[in-house]
Amino acid sequence: MADERRVVLDDRKSAVLRAVVQSYIETAQPVGSGNVAGVPGVEVSSATVRNDMTFLEQEGYLAQPHKSAGRIPTEKGYRFFVDHLEFPTEVDEPESFHVGSFFPPPHRTSA
Repeated sequence: MADERRVVLDDRKSAVLRAVVQSYIETAQPVGSGNVAGVPGVEVSSATVRNDMTFLEQEGYLAQPHKSAGRIPTEKGYRFFVDHLEFPTEVDEPESFHVGSFFPPPHRTSA
């Protein structure tokens, strides 16, 4: 039987994980600590980010494809990211127009 202990991530580790997942989604490349260190919400030294990445790797949120590579999210890391997505409560008018213009108008049929 696997040990399924529940780990609570502090705000900084959550921000590091979020930055790694977002960067990996955008680039499909392993993410290094230098890329994460200056991200809003993280803003700590790359050494601190490396320590947090090591912790996240030990807890199963990140993996390191090889020794000199950055980290990539695991299934557990993606699950945490999705479960903690923050949605805006309201969409402003320009953004609403932009989203609406992406979709074709609905087809109406007459009865």
